[in-house]
Amino acid sequence: MNGTRETVQAPAERIEALLGERSRGPRLMGIVNCTPDSFHAGGRSLDVASAVAHALDMVRQGADLIDVGGESTRPGAERMPAQEQIRRVVPVIRGIRERSDVAISIDTTLAEVAEAAMRSGAWIVNDVSAGLEDARLMPLVARAGAGLVLMHRRVPPGEDRYSHQYLQPPEYADVVRDVSAFLVERRMAAEQAGVPRARMLVDPGFGFGKSVEQNFAMLARLGEFEAIGVPLLVGLSRKSFLGAVSGAGDPADRLPATLAAAVQAIVGGAAVLRVHDVAEHAQLRAVLGALGRC
Repeated sequence: MNGTRETVQAPAERIEALLGERSRGPRLMGIVNCTPDSFHAGGRSLDVASAVAHALDMVRQGADLIDVGGESTRPGAERMPAQEQIRRVVPVIRGIRERSDVAISIDTTLAEVAEAAMRSGAWIVNDVSAGLEDARLMPLVARAGAGLVLMHRRVPPGEDRYSHQYLQPPEYADVVRDVSAFLVERRMAAEQAGVPRARMLVDPGFGFGKSVEQNFAMLARLGEFEAIGVPLLVGLSRKSFLGAVSGAGDPADRLPATLAAAVQAIVGGAAVLRVHDVAEHAQLRAVLGALGRC
């Protein structure tokens, strides 16, 4: 990053309104993976034109946010250097921003990538390392007035074998309490860096360093995460722990299981759902909203 350049500025008030307003139910974050190795082909877009078109389709279907990433975070994925991530995501973010004022988040753990993305039109940084991989990221987000997502995981993707092999489940005294304690600590670190709670989300990290049973324990007890003090982002879409109980080995076959889990997430108080299938989740949200009004 070049410290001599003017600091990029995100629309802080709009971000706070976006994350705080939930009259229509949870916000929907549509996934655009600019990677060749993402676990689900449905969210994968390898050229700029198709990625932008996919994002705009999701906006028309009801997405409130678009999450763009240039590095796969699936278990066992190869790590991507900052310049390669930037090469992948910046043209896509620019293309979306030229055609839409939708909120865009950049899925990265690196401040260099986050800065380039925000200069191109991203407003939120979705950091699956919760600020632990790059100490420059939280101060950058604070200076920019941007939003920040803090996720729990045990190890980086290249070292994660729990989520898809289920051979050595990680040990937790209590998975919900342990994950909550970690996210409280990272929330406090972000606050100390200057990011207010009104611009934060926390993500318990479904599928990251948890066994099948631990993932379902978190989903069943989702309401307990409210004690962290900021809204909750939940990413369940087509993940392998859903396939483990539904019998759907291929991510392409896991939409019914995903929607079933999404019902529980909405009932449990999720503020944002990160999804591959926006239209289906928008219908689900509408029906549950109508039931709630009754």
